[in-house]
Amino acid sequence: MRLTIVGCSGSYPGPDSSASCYLLEEEQDGRTWRILLDLGNGALGQLHRYVDPLTIDAVLLSHLHADHCLDLCGYHVMRRYHPTGPQPRIPVWGPDGTADRMARAYDLPTDPGMTEEFDFRTWDGPIEIGPFAIEARQVVHPVTAYALRVSAGGRTLVYSGDTGPCDALDEVASGADLLLAEASFESGAVNPPDLHLTGTDCGRTAARAGVGRLVLTHVPPWHDPAVAEAEARAEWSGSIELARAGATYDV
Repeated sequence: MRLTIVGCSGSYPGPDSSASCYLLEEEQDGRTWRILLDLGNGALGQLHRYVDPLTIDAVLLSHLHADHCLDLCGYHVMRRYHPTGPQPRIPVWGPDGTADRMARAYDLPTDPGMTEEFDFRTWDGPIEIGPFAIEARQVVHPVTAYALRVSAGGRTLVYSGDTGPCDALDEVASGADLLLAEASFESGAVNPPDLHLTGTDCGRTAARAGVGRLVLTHVPPWHDPAVAEAEARAEWSGSIELARAGATYDV
């Protein structure tokens, strides 16, 4: 399973990256299967650097904040009006109400909204997409939000989405080969509860969950990513890296 960081800026697109979007690829049945974890603002344009966006098999949304879902609007336009003709519907998994939320985001009537381009489905249990087996686990955030556990080829990646520290994140991350964890907050600041992780939180989660590798992501442009990395390293002695747009990982 190959992970490509399409966008990793926290809260809004930054000078070096779009907002959240992660491409996962795996071979099965003689072809490459491709799924996206989130499609935040600015990410669709950057996705062209790595693959043809029309080859994506499914989009998995962790939650409905703009920096994780808003470029589904542009993707709707691309799939509807592409010169080669309207594209086949692809599944989009997300929280309850995703279809209506995305229709409102593009000022469309909710019927049909974007349902002619996307087959909207609600997280309600494990799913399979080609070689990928996915489990969504609800975590703590001001809106309904999920961490995503993706397995393929005997390996597992866990994406925290946006969350504060919680038992659910520890449980879904348990034994993951790679934990892709958001590090939006800095320790020592007055941080609201149940909103985001610090680098310290990420390191502690990695230690408790016994993961193989930790990649820190979703650092807002107003913070120094090196601070998040230093905080995580103070809590866990394993492999830690900072996500950067264009980086790839073989999981």
